[in-house]
Amino acid sequence: MDQIANMIIMLKNASLAGKESVIVPFSKLKNSILACLQKEGYVGEFSKKMKGNFPVLEVEILYSEDGKPKITYAERVSKQSCRSYMGVKDINKIRGGTGILVLSTPKGILAGKEARKEQVGGEALFKLW
Repeated sequence: MDQIANMIIMLKNASLAGKESVIVPFSKLKNSILACLQKEGYVGEFSKKMKGNFPVLEVEILYSEDGKPKITYAERVSKQSCRSYMGVKDINKIRGGTGILVLSTPKGILAGKEARKEQVGGEALFKLW
């Protein structure tokens, strides 16, 4: 099962359902992805907690002032069966700058505009808007 795709779909579904928070299983990669999404303003605070004997991440879902969710669409770009890599010149704006492309780069998990600023490419993980 693709854990990254599962997490972004959980975030999208929770935001469209009007939930305040969502709980996802913990991993270091998911923690890094959520830090990137928090920095870009797509999710609120998140914290590591224990649910039974397993660590989980509780993530706050953000909404705009008019009550619309910040995350309305999620698309996994690089799948387990077909990896997709992008160079610096291949990284473009998503939906005219209203969306975000998340990449796994040698400098860590970065948003598309940060990756262009840092002049690094990498594996395109997913798109959000």
